[in-house]
Order: sequence, then structure tokens, then C-alpha cells
Amino acid sequence: MTNRFRAVRVGNHPTAFTIVLASVALAGVLSAGAIAQEDAKETPPPGGLPKDFALPEPDVRRLDNGLQITAVKYGSVPKATIAVVISAGNLNEGNQTWLADLTGDYLLEGTITQSGEDIARQAASMGGQVTVSVAEDLTTISGDVLSEFAPQMAMLLADIARNPGFPEQELERLRRDRLRLVSVARTQPDQMAVAAFRKALYGEHPYGRVFPDEAQLQGYNLAAIRDFHESNFGAKRTHVFVAGKFDADETVAAIEEAFADWKAGPESLVRVPEPADGKVVVDVIDRPDASQSDIYLGLPTISPGHEDWIALQVSNTLLGGFFSSRITRNIREDKGYTYSPYSTLSTRYRDGYWAQVAAVTTEVTGPAIQEIVNEIDELQKNPPPAEELEGVKTYSAGLFVRQNSTRGGIINILSYLDHHELPASYLANYVSEVHSITPQQVSGIARKYLRKEDMTLVVVGDRSQVSEQVAPWIGAKE
Repeated sequence: MTNRFRAVRVGNHPTAFTIVLASVALAGVLSAGAIAQEDAKETPPPGGLPKDFALPEPDVRRLDNGLQITAVKYGSVPKATIAVVISAGNLNEGNQTWLADLTGDYLLEGTITQSGEDIARQAASMGGQVTVSVAEDLTTISGDVLSEFAPQMAMLLADIARNPGFPEQELERLRRDRLRLVSVARTQPDQMAVAAFRKALYGEHPYGRVFPDEAQLQGYNLAAIRDFHESNFGAKRTHVFVAGKFDADETVAAIEEAFADWKAGPESLVRVPEPADGKVVVDVIDRPDASQSDIYLGLPTISPGHEDWIALQVSNTLLGGFFSSRITRNIREDKGYTYSPYSTLSTRYRDGYWAQVAAVTTEVTGPAIQEIVNEIDELQKNPPPAEELEGVKTYSAGLFVRQNSTRGGIINILSYLDHHELPASYLANYVSEVHSITPQQVSGIARKYLRKEDMTLVVVGDRSQVSEQVAPWIGAKE
């Protein structure tokens, strides 16, 4: 390699040129030595296995009316998150789809003693806000506040959960907001696909009712909403979680005071679905002139708590569950069929399904499905290379730890354990169990749970262009 120098006078000193050139020459010698030393370096030894996730010992209590409390001191940021998690959601609606959602919307509109504006103002004065979310099995009312206000937030959340005011003047606005949401969702191909997929798997079970029709939603009145709250909210179905920095004695005492005299209410509803068995392939849902086809391909699987659950999670991640997964590399990077495909494990109480989701260019709908199936076949036939699996396991373990390293993350995982009736050892042993999974185990999991003959296929796209492409997959059960 040739070094080029440019002599520059530094000030008026007669030896200025010499100094500069000598410095450059010395730098060259040092650089060459560094390169030689770099070449002589050995590959560093591999790092040790990540440690299992360790959560501080929680304070767990149960009140006489059945309500549970779990409080965990965590972190150094002077904030606390409190969540009131109630075992009531879309499962409890029966055929009154989205009645739970409308009830959840109403919870932030005020209680019998204060308005929605009062609630928002109180939360803001504590340095936080209150949110409500409704899912298939759970309704969660939560607030994140400065540490010193944790007891006050607990009292506020109790008032919201126990004493909603259901102001009649807000009903039309809330219904209108929900009508707008369902109207938009019914035009979105990904939402159309998941609705059809759920309907095929669960039929008339509430899990199969993703959207209400507009007349049904318009028909919900205050009496129906009040009855849903009265029938489904109560202490036996409620678990209050606290995480962060807070005064444990004051906060737990506030929770006990706020909830101790709440009605016990009913036990949690258990209605485990019986998913469709055998091959059920849904024909194309027509979107004339669509430039893309939205694909949903999947089947019922196991749920959290099963002995194969963690191995199935790792197998899903390797196959399609993260950006470097096999299906993503195939149909996104190599083929250019789609931008963001992914596979997922969707769970509810004692229920779960696996699905591969992708929005692909219309003309490659059939080839994309074939490539997805090819990747499943390959994983079933041949265990993945150890190096590939190690990368997936490291990613899975790291993601688990990172997701549970915030106040909200801790509450989410504790609620997850509670809802799925998992032991505390699940949390403590998760990382080591991930790293114990072998390539042969992953291949066996794929054979056992990703059975192509039992998969449901939904395609939302231009029927005139994709019907022939999906014809090889049509085999709907009579």
C-alpha cells in the first residue's frame, strides 16, 4: 500500500516539516502494528447462557370477596402502574357482539359521582392518565402515575370499575364511534381475512364473531350496557396489579379499602371452544380489481400451559415469527412477493391457533401459498441447523426479558400467568427452557402441530385473478 504525504508548514519553526512527516511515519508504523495485532487475534469465546428472568418477590393477597391483589416493587423511576383486570370481555357477550367494547367505552365517561372530565383531570394531576382496553376474555382499566399518587389512582380505578355512571347523553356518540370503526374495518382486507378465518375456526362461538352488523350495534341501549356491567363485573373476577416504585403499605391499603365491600359477583365464565376439525378451506372473498391478496393460513393448536408451548413458540419464531424468519426471508427477501409477512400464535383461555399472515401481489397468490407450505414441509422433514436455532433462541429469550423489563410489561406477564393459570416457575424458568430446545424438537413440533391437512385458508382478493391460483388448495369439508 502506498502512503501519500503532503508537507505542510506548521508555524515558522525550521523543523516543522520534519515533525509532521515523522509523526505521519510513526502513525503508519503504529497502524501496521495494529493491523498485524488484529490479524493475530483469536475468535473470542462464546458468551454464557443468559440468566433466567428474576422478578422481585410480589406481595400477593386475596380479599374476603374474592378479589386478588399482586404488588411488585420494580425499577428506580418514581412512577407506578396500576391495572384492574376483570375476567369479562367478548366471550361474555354471547351473540351481542361488541357489547363488551361499548361497555368499556362507557367506563371513561364518568361514575355516579364524577364526570369523564373529572376523571381525566384527576389522572393528569397525578402525572398520568387512565386507559381501558377490552379483549376476548378480559377488560383492563389501568393508570400510570407518579409514585406518591399510587394510592389515589387505586381509589380512582376502583370508582371507575365499580360505579360507572353511564350518562345517557353520551350513548349516541359512543355508538356512532363504534359504527364508524366497524364500517372502516369491514373494508380493510386484513380485517376481512381475520374475521373469515375466525368464523371458519369457531363458528357461532363468541370468538368467531369478530364484527357486529350495524343494525345490531345500533340496537344496543343503556339497559343492555348496564346489564352487561352488572352481570359480569365483580370482585371474584377481578385481579388488581401494581408495579413500579410505590409505598406498598399505603397502596395496598387503598386497594383493600376501595374494593373490600364490592359484591363478589359470579365466577369467571369458562367456555372453551371446539374449533372446526379436518380441512376447511374458505374460498376467495372477492375484492374486484384488488392489487393484493390477503392470506390467512392456519389451524387450532395448543395454549399456554401445555408442555410443548414454549417449544411451539420458538418453532413459530423460526418459521415466521420475526424479521429474519424462514418464511419472511423466502417470500419477502428472496421472492419479493410481500412486504411484511408474519406468523403468529394467538391465544385465549385454554385455546390457541397458529396462523401465517401475508398480503401478497395478486399475480403471485398461489406461488406465495406454495412457498409457505414448502417452508413448513422443510421444517417438518429436516431439523434446523444448530447455529440458526441458536440465533432464534437468543432472540426469543432476549425479547422475553426485554418485554418484561417495564412496569407495564411486568403487569402484562403477571396478568398472563394469572389468566392462563400458569405457575410462577413459568416466568423464572422461561429463558432456560428456551435454550434447552433442540433442532430435533423443533422439527417434531412442526410435524405435530402444523398439520397442512387440518389448515384453514382464507384469501381476500380479486376472485377473477386468484381463483385458479388457489384451486389446488380448495378442499372444503362438506
